[in-house]
Amino acid sequence: MVSLSTPAPLLVRAARGEVVERPPVWAMRQAGRWDPEFHRVRSGLSFYEFSENVELAARASLLPKRFGVDGIILFYDITSLPVAMGQPFTLQPAVGPVPDWPIRTLADVQRLEPRPAPERYQHIRDLLKLVKGELRGELPVLVFAGAPFTVASYCIGTGKDMTATRRFAAEQPVVWQTLLERLTTATVDFLNQLTADGADVYQLFDSWAGLLAEAEYARWAQPYHRRIFTEAPGVPRILFVKECPYLDRLCDSGADVISLGRCHDLAAARRQYPHLVFQGNVDEELLHHGTVDEVRQATRACVAAGGGQRHIVNLNHGVDRGTPVANFAAYVRAARGE
Repeated sequence: MVSLSTPAPLLVRAARGEVVERPPVWAMRQAGRWDPEFHRVRSGLSFYEFSENVELAARASLLPKRFGVDGIILFYDITSLPVAMGQPFTLQPAVGPVPDWPIRTLADVQRLEPRPAPERYQHIRDLLKLVKGELRGELPVLVFAGAPFTVASYCIGTGKDMTATRRFAAEQPVVWQTLLERLTTATVDFLNQLTADGADVYQLFDSWAGLLAEAEYARWAQPYHRRIFTEAPGVPRILFVKECPYLDRLCDSGADVISLGRCHDLAAARRQYPHLVFQGNVDEELLHHGTVDEVRQATRACVAAGGGQRHIVNLNHGVDRGTPVANFAAYVRAARGE
């Protein structure tokens, strides 16, 4: 008697480069402040209180399912890993993650556990288990981590202030390098653990690395992307670097899927790198400010540029908090060909 295995979810098959019936669609920050239902679930809790409440975080993660997305990304933050390593953070409104004590010395870096026990981020593991149980295989679950450059910028308290980050790296090169290495080790362990726990896909976010000069990118970003993708295999791997001008370096990272910004030509990238899968790249500002019809047209144009294969429909960045619900719904429906 022949047993027929259940085919992998659409998004996973597309990320592997397999022939698919249509390109899948999801969005960064698809569970977020733009959705009134999200605010109802959050109930006024602080970010870390909310994200560490497994039941509430699961409800938030699953909210986009009602729109027809093809994947569910878990709700937590890229600073969840340095928190597990021993550096507490507070998420400040209009500022972002701020460390309770910023890294300043080599001794500060050495306070961070390079291989935190999985129990230190047990809430994320429990969240993954709960969401997978709720979905029962209907949709794949994506997890994520911040890439070392971006996470290090938060650990030293500079965030997206590139001038301040560069100054720190110049004044404290040993501290900076040691921090990048320690974060890389922890990130590999973190992603391998979540993959072992059942994650279907992971995305590496290097949000601020696209602001680097190419020589800086070659020192502080690309080598760490390569190491993480090499040492954390097993599921499709997506690289996101916000509006990164160095497409060749993105495509040489070892990622299976390259997320594109509005600075990229999706159709041209598909022609230049036919062996890779691309993700993107509908403009999130259009979702925020445009009409439903404009969103629909832009999404259809993106699907056409992707050619129907080796393409995952997404935005160039996360859904803005001011995005109308109707626009997000129109984006998903248009991507699905509805």
